[in-house]
Amino acid sequence: MRDMGEKRRHGHGHGHGHGHGHLVGFGVGGVGHAEHEEKRMEQKKLDMSGMCMDTLPHLTTPLGNITTLDLSNNNLQSIPESIIARLLNVVVLDVRSNQLKSLPNSIGCLSKLKVLNVSGNLLQELPATIEECRALEELNANFNQLTRLPDTLGFELHGLRRLSVNSNKLAYLPSSTSHMTALRSLDARLNCLRALPDGLENLGGLETLNVSQNFQYLRELPYGIGLLVSLRELDVSYNSIAALPDSMGCLTKLARFSAAGNPLVCPPMDVVEQSLDAMRAYLSARMNGTAKAKKKSWVPKLVKYSTFSAGMMTPGRTKNNSTDGLHMSDYQSLHGGGIASPGFLSMLSPRRLFSPRRNSTKH
Repeated sequence: MRDMGEKRRHGHGHGHGHGHGHLVGFGVGGVGHAEHEEKRMEQKKLDMSGMCMDTLPHLTTPLGNITTLDLSNNNLQSIPESIIARLLNVVVLDVRSNQLKSLPNSIGCLSKLKVLNVSGNLLQELPATIEECRALEELNANFNQLTRLPDTLGFELHGLRRLSVNSNKLAYLPSSTSHMTALRSLDARLNCLRALPDGLENLGGLETLNVSQNFQYLRELPYGIGLLVSLRELDVSYNSIAALPDSMGCLTKLARFSAAGNPLVCPPMDVVEQSLDAMRAYLSARMNGTAKAKKKSWVPKLVKYSTFSAGMMTPGRTKNNSTDGLHMSDYQSLHGGGIASPGFLSMLSPRRLFSPRRNSTKH
């Protein structure tokens, strides 16, 4: 049997004149099968990069089998709608470094598309139909002329993990960005951002955020940035930010931070440059101090207007004959021994102070 196997692998000697012609037919794990698989994979990837094309030629290849299409580094000014519409199984589409002024609307037909690279073109906007690419995980649109992104982009692209839109002309990111809950990396540097979107705290898995070099346009960061519990890298350098939100004292996983080139007053730049721990401690202390100040400002007013009467005394408190109401000594100050959490602020809310539980008596 071993001899027969050897004969099969060698095409029964040299008498057939076909040498390797039977390699595919025999030995599924042999070299022939590997070559066949390699050719099959090559057929699934169509590489037309760096061919100095101004227009795409007529393609006779069955595009329905293509999973990767690389048209990068050409001079393409447009891509025919019909070609994109035939890429039913494409997973990676790379059209970077061309002269594209627009993308075809048929891009919405690419239901299996996971990676789209359109960087280094002349795009002023992305087609609204891009929202139909619900399998998209990575969108790279750097170095274009984008002035806006589709408003509802985040409502549909729930699986997007990486969004890169640096070096454009964006004044705002869409409010729907806060719905991209799978996002791990957001790069929006070198734009004209005036503000970051509300609801940023919803991006609980975000690990890298770069909004540097928006220069005179970006003047503040939202409070929610301190609630990005997974954030490891944050770059806000070369903006016009004077104060960092106190909530950033909660960024316990933050390992890399840059705020160079900002007119920082709070915290002072020497604190920021000292260490991340020093910055967190400074902002945490401010958070505790702010909470303490708010508490002290509420209580005298509540006492002055008899908000707390003798009947609302909580168990454990004693009534003073000379004064009616709440004793200031009953309040314990908050001591910031560690990193502050924004959750403790709820302890000082009016809703808690007016809680019906203060009317109850333990038996």
